[in-house]
Amino acid sequence: MILFTKAKLSDISLMQQLVKSEVEKGIILFRSSDEMATNIRSYILAKDEDKIIGFGALHFHADDLAEIRSLVVDEAYRGQGIGKGIVNALLKEGVELGVKKVFTLTYKKSFFESVGFVEIPKESLPSQKIWADCIKCKHFPICDEVALIKNI
Repeated sequence: MILFTKAKLSDISLMQQLVKSEVEKGIILFRSSDEMATNIRSYILAKDEDKIIGFGALHFHADDLAEIRSLVVDEAYRGQGIGKGIVNALLKEGVELGVKKVFTLTYKKSFFESVGFVEIPKESLPSQKIWADCIKCKHFPICDEVALIKNI
């Protein structure tokens, strides 16, 4: 049975191992241990017994706007609804905290559309997103990710 739960500081090294190949491909931004620790409350894990098989984070940009980022599922578990489970857990937490809209930047447009997100122009994203995260990306400034948003 898959369990969706909050991450703990002791999970960071295993989370970094899980996401390593996606970081190397430039699909997901690298997050240092310090950055992950600072934002540990943002992460939801998917676990199969004690094994971390996926995670994602809900990062806040304003009093009513958040971002789903760092979403990853172990390749052996893809296509089984784990990613959707993580997204739904993050959206539920967003609703509980008063978020009205959630956006994402992704190469997996159809996945996010399948959970109710719609494409928007990247220019409509908060400028602090671009200068805080995007500038760290190996693809910056030539970005081919798609921006999507969902009202919750």
